[in-house]
Amino acid sequence: MAQETITSLREFPSIEELTQSDVLAPVLPLVPRPVAVQIVRDVIAQEKERFRAKAKDVTLAGITAEVTRRIERTARYEIGRVINATGIVVHTNLGRAPLSDAIFDAIKKTVTGYGNIEFDLYTGARGKRGVACEHYLAVLSGAEAATVVNNCAAGLFLTLNTLANRKGVLISRGELVQIGGGFRIPDILRKSGARLCEVGSTNITTLADYEAALDERTGMILKVHKSNFVQAGFTEEVALKDLVALGQKQDIPVFNDLGSGVFIDTRDLLGYHEPTVQQSVAAGADVTSFSGDKLLGGSQAGLLVGRAELINRIKKNPIFRTMRVDKITFSIIERLLTIYLNGSHLDDIALWRTLALPESTLYRRGKNMLAALGNPSGLSIEATRVYIGGGALPQSDIPSVAITFDESFKPNDLLRRFRKRTPPIIGRIENDRFMLDLKAIDEVDLATVRDAIEDIIR
Repeated sequence: MAQETITSLREFPSIEELTQSDVLAPVLPLVPRPVAVQIVRDVIAQEKERFRAKAKDVTLAGITAEVTRRIERTARYEIGRVINATGIVVHTNLGRAPLSDAIFDAIKKTVTGYGNIEFDLYTGARGKRGVACEHYLAVLSGAEAATVVNNCAAGLFLTLNTLANRKGVLISRGELVQIGGGFRIPDILRKSGARLCEVGSTNITTLADYEAALDERTGMILKVHKSNFVQAGFTEEVALKDLVALGQKQDIPVFNDLGSGVFIDTRDLLGYHEPTVQQSVAAGADVTSFSGDKLLGGSQAGLLVGRAELINRIKKNPIFRTMRVDKITFSIIERLLTIYLNGSHLDDIALWRTLALPESTLYRRGKNMLAALGNPSGLSIEATRVYIGGGALPQSDIPSVAITFDESFKPNDLLRRFRKRTPPIIGRIENDRFMLDLKAIDEVDLATVRDAIEDIIR
């Protein structure tokens, strides 16, 4: 019956018939019932239009297949767990840094019930939001004060709007960067009410360029760390400490946007030094901004540290309320900062634990996986280089190991088939070969990856 071609509008199934059918029973629970009913309604209406237009034959089997496809696709849009085998550790499209079990376990009871987010337990009166978080952030960074907003772009906008509204902001042409999602620093700056004053050239900017651009309408000097790209060759930029000296001389605040931000020296672990938040504060930046996820390993947030007088002005800006964070974000950032203050980040922050994994451990894991599969033909273990990602440390590639499928496999087909698994496994194609990089795959997921390989190649 399901294979028969529909010859009249009366033969179309009703919404109730389809939602009660055995054929759709496995997929209907994948989404809320009202959503499933709407999908059924839309498909029936679409197929009736095609029938009237005589575009092609319409069958009951075709209708149920289209409903199944749409429900499965809708369910996949829900945020769910994936296995990151791309070789990009802080993958923006996959949620950036993984959240540590140590952090999540510590905050579960805090965020699932009532909490003292704005209640002073000593006085019994209304309290201020994020007091402990801001205090820990100031202590860790060495700044006078700190605050938190919902992301780093918000921190940039809010600081510009508070300190440089209708004033000129000096910024090197080489630092007019574009961040993720197509957002550009110049656009954010203009929307904040500040006036963009470009100095220097794309590759060369000197202190004299800043000095020449200063006038009575200048409200800020902005330095943006090039965290997601590299300039090489004939280049020159002005050190933060020199800009601070100029700002102090002219009584103009200096704002340093670090982008990712990091609290630890990355040289030994990653082979490349990323400027730290502490260094920015020590150099005298009046305000420094950076992200709560990415290299910090927490949740999305914009962190601001600096002079108390300026941070307080930023917090009193009416726009601040539109950018404030909730108890979940504050709880995560509090635990994150506690870990850094205690010096246990290599054990308790998933990002740094992952980055610290030696190549020998990854090789052993790959070798054991292939052995468990019977060392199948066409699969091998290969040394690779992976990147941090997330708009951070673009120069730093680190050694890794991947399970590589040779040219006898169709790489695009494998990419799709692994992506359709539950949970989805996201690999990459390199030199026309499909690879599952082991660097960011949690040890507990190795068996899942092994089973997926076995199902797909057998």
